[in-house]
Amino acid sequence: MSENKKEVADNKSGERANMLATRPVGALLLKFAVPSIVAMLVSAMYNMVDQIFIGNSVGELGNAATNIAFPLSSLCTAISLTFGIGGSAAFNLTVGSGDKKNAGYYVGNAVVSLVGLGLLLTLVAELFMTPLLTFFGSSADILPYAVEYARITAIGFPVLILSIGGGHIIRADGKPTMAMLCNLVGAITNTVLDALFVMGFGWGMSGAAAATVIGQTLAAGLVVYNLAHFRTVKLERKHFILHRKYALYEAGLGMSQGFNQLAMMVVQIVLNNSLKYYGARSIYGENIPIAVVGVISKVNMMYFSFCIGISQGMQPISSFNYGAKNYRRTRGVYLRAITAGAIISIIAFTLFQTLPRQITSMFGDGSEEYFAFAVNYFRIYLFATFINNIQPLTSNFFSSIGKPKIGLFLSLTRQILFLLPLVIVFPLFWGIDGIMYAGPIADGLAFLVSIIFVVKELSKDQYKLQQS
Repeated sequence: MSENKKEVADNKSGERANMLATRPVGALLLKFAVPSIVAMLVSAMYNMVDQIFIGNSVGELGNAATNIAFPLSSLCTAISLTFGIGGSAAFNLTVGSGDKKNAGYYVGNAVVSLVGLGLLLTLVAELFMTPLLTFFGSSADILPYAVEYARITAIGFPVLILSIGGGHIIRADGKPTMAMLCNLVGAITNTVLDALFVMGFGWGMSGAAAATVIGQTLAAGLVVYNLAHFRTVKLERKHFILHRKYALYEAGLGMSQGFNQLAMMVVQIVLNNSLKYYGARSIYGENIPIAVVGVISKVNMMYFSFCIGISQGMQPISSFNYGAKNYRRTRGVYLRAITAGAIISIIAFTLFQTLPRQITSMFGDGSEEYFAFAVNYFRIYLFATFINNIQPLTSNFFSSIGKPKIGLFLSLTRQILFLLPLVIVFPLFWGIDGIMYAGPIADGLAFLVSIIFVVKELSKDQYKLQQS
């Protein structure tokens, strides 16, 4: 019986490998990217749905509170992507090179790392919640709302991290639709319970947080079920014993995406404190800018969900074909991913420039100063949206082909090398307006650096001479 199961697993693995090696890359990208996009949108919806219900029930201070607590969610996402994308890339590279014996260890070590770090983060957050949120930029008015929300959501960090990171592992097993469904079930549950807890029972911040944790727990449960029915290789208990070799390798492959999230977290903390400081010295006050940026960052996350979803859909295709030395196919899937991302970016740019007030109004009412700042922030800070797909996609491309150092460098360009210094320096001269102008300049510089690196890589002879 065990031999028959092994033969079935080998056949499925062979069919998947044949698909990645022979099917048109455009069709493959569509097959893998659409579920990835939906999964990322669903993940973004957790925060966006909370923001909508909180904004319409609690108001500006509620919106500001979720923005203050958001660095903790960014840290969860960083862990999820580091070991989720890193583990799936290591798994695909190993399977693509024909070494199925070690492939299961990358899955098991990724799962253990995800859950273990999630538990550690919960402990740290609960012990140091108030000083952390104050450090994140909370004012005295916002702090009670932020603590109420974050104390509950922190309980769910292990399941949140497993649901996001585990989805990448399931996708690497050739089940992108199932990975999408895991997160979709959680998001739908969160939305329904948000309406019930926040609007129906009037539980405010606590209700939104509880709805989020329950949805994440259901999603994580589905991930565990799919891991128990992994089909490319048979997962055994030995695969879930943490080994330094496997954990460090997959962390290296995923660190570009993880560090990108960490960089976003660092920038957001600096940004929140800058908004608080310079907002207090402007007509907007210290709370309006933080509340507005909390709303707009959630909207921008929806756009980036498309870009990151496309890059994640590209990952197993580029990893497998690069490992199999099918370099023309590796190049082809990158170019198609860039094209798809450009179309999405132009659409998002158009919406951000033409409908900023209407979009902001979805998250509740506010003063004229509130909407004036929102319109300016949308149009200035997000002006370079039409090119913003290039940097995250290129960073993930280099990680997926086993060049994590380049991927890591590119992931840090926009947030750390460019945006962070500009957010600190520009307001010294132009006040709170300087923060807005830092965005498009950092975006443009990151775009140029990414183009230089990828053109150099794809100009190598191996990409031109290898037949697809």
